[in-house]
Amino acid sequence: MEAPQKLYLLDYGAGNVRSLVNAVEKLGHTITHIDTVEDFARADKIIFPGVGAFGYAMQALRNKGFVEPLLAYIASGRPLMGICVGMQVLFEGSDESPDEPGLGVFEGRVERIDSSTKTVPHMGWNAAHVVGAHTTQGPDMGGDRRYYFVHSYAVPYTACGRQQKFVHTATRYGDEVVVSSAWQKNVFATQFHPEKSGAAGLSALQSFIERDLVRSSDLVEISAPATIEAALTKRVIACLDVRANDQGDLVVTKGDQYDVRESSEAGGDVRNLGKPVDLAKRYFEEGADEITFLNITSFRNMPFADTPMLDVLRQASRCIFVPLTIGGGVRDITDPDGQHVWPAVEVAGEYFRSGADKVSIGSDAVYAAETYWQRVADGVPPTDGTTAIEQIASRYGQQAVVISVDPRRVYVRSPSDAPSHHVIATSTPGPQGEAFCWYQCTVKGGREPRDIDVRQLVTACEALGAGEVLLNCMDRDGTNSGYETDLVADTKAAVTIPVIASSGAGRVEHFSDIIDRTDVDAVLAAGIFHRREVPIADVKRHMAEHGIPTRTVE
Repeated sequence: MEAPQKLYLLDYGAGNVRSLVNAVEKLGHTITHIDTVEDFARADKIIFPGVGAFGYAMQALRNKGFVEPLLAYIASGRPLMGICVGMQVLFEGSDESPDEPGLGVFEGRVERIDSSTKTVPHMGWNAAHVVGAHTTQGPDMGGDRRYYFVHSYAVPYTACGRQQKFVHTATRYGDEVVVSSAWQKNVFATQFHPEKSGAAGLSALQSFIERDLVRSSDLVEISAPATIEAALTKRVIACLDVRANDQGDLVVTKGDQYDVRESSEAGGDVRNLGKPVDLAKRYFEEGADEITFLNITSFRNMPFADTPMLDVLRQASRCIFVPLTIGGGVRDITDPDGQHVWPAVEVAGEYFRSGADKVSIGSDAVYAAETYWQRVADGVPPTDGTTAIEQIASRYGQQAVVISVDPRRVYVRSPSDAPSHHVIATSTPGPQGEAFCWYQCTVKGGREPRDIDVRQLVTACEALGAGEVLLNCMDRDGTNSGYETDLVADTKAAVTIPVIASSGAGRVEHFSDIIDRTDVDAVLAAGIFHRREVPIADVKRHMAEHGIPTRTVE
């Protein structure tokens, strides 16, 4: 009987590798972590995932003494699969870390995606177009399938030089075409995350594990960049507000303008719409492009390591293969015994190791923005590397940090009535007929207003390193009256990072309307999905019928 292959995982501390392990196990295989230099000699195949900065990845490999053993492993002809930054470090270098050489397996450099013409990071579901026919059977990829991308740097696809020898697929993002997978001899690598790309990604991963993907060295004619068509979809995100009810059980709830309790006539209990993992799994199966958990219980009476949300993520990542975001409590935490202090970056790291791909920061983002603008006023550099946003983005990448904004309208009769704030004309007049408003940010779950507006918040947080904005609106929450178009459009114009529209969706037309009016990057809903008032499949069907690109479920 043939011995089972020895599949190994090369983890340099990149963050969420749990999802990759879960994906491998979902396919019926086991994978072992590389802990020592000697493990390279034991491996039949290696998967090398990565997120965050190019320089951090290369330095971590060097510090562990893994560079030479990895190159020797590749030279031996045994198969390697790189993922995201695990693909980028296989090139000669990156503009992200100009002084840090790459491994040089593939020819070319990684360059910054141009943010002057589109949002960056490139975040969402896009196609991977196979650019040439090979004599060898390739990975199971291409066609109409979509894969999950999240990156700010990429290798430009030129179809020139030695790209004929190694480019397998290319992807268009706006006015740029990038290499989305490379395949040369025994090395296969993807810019997208197969473990987060649903059935399409699992098929690509399965190809590497179960086949001998060794490409011949023949030159093949490959497609010109101009022939690669745009295929980025708009994301539909399901959000689950999770808290403990009065009996201590974790439930998914939904507020009416942030009030999560039933009326006193109905008993005043926390509104219970289901169990977090069960509901999240349902949304994955129904076609949600991402799932967001917002923890609205503090859990201050227990050590952070015992926080129930960590177990929710571990369970969810075993059965859900799209991106998971966790929000609530991403800040410095001191355990009840007063002995163990968890810096925000370590809190985020624990969430990533438990299965999250992104963390959402709420109140602390407001405090960080206030400090940013105070430093500007004081004439000192506005960033100093001390905020949670900066530290998490530095270690795990810009794409890992979402800021969650909870604003409400403050009406004024004219912009001169609020000279220190960004005032806009409103399509929803105030109670006294006011034609203008500014959007005031709040903290502590909307309970405490702050003297900072949304424009000030999002521009500061982008400068600090945030990679995405989750834009709520307290005035719309639970109303089913549609998204706050004025706010979304104004915020989308203010930043170059992706924006998610949240709060107010009540029917399928609301999703297409906000996309048509603002070109927002993603749309999020909660209660209408929980109660099956508007199924996710209906939203996607409606969007597709209106010419909005969407991901279909295989």
